[in-house]
Amino acid sequence: KRDFRSLWITRINAASRLNGLSYSKFIFGLKKADIQIDRKVLADIAVTDPAGFTQIATLAKAGI
Repeated sequence: KRDFRSLWITRINAASRLNGLSYSKFIFGLKKADIQIDRKVLADIAVTDPAGFTQIATLAKAGI
């Protein structure tokens, strides 16, 4: 369980850095924008739908 969480965080971190945010700022922006998507789903979106992840990252940037 812990290993999967670590993998999800690594994937989210890599994708968020491509969009100009660190992992912590990305998660902070999501919380401020009141977007409640768990890390498992975020990691899946980051891998399978980069354009969709970019849209989420844009919302997170706006929330900061």
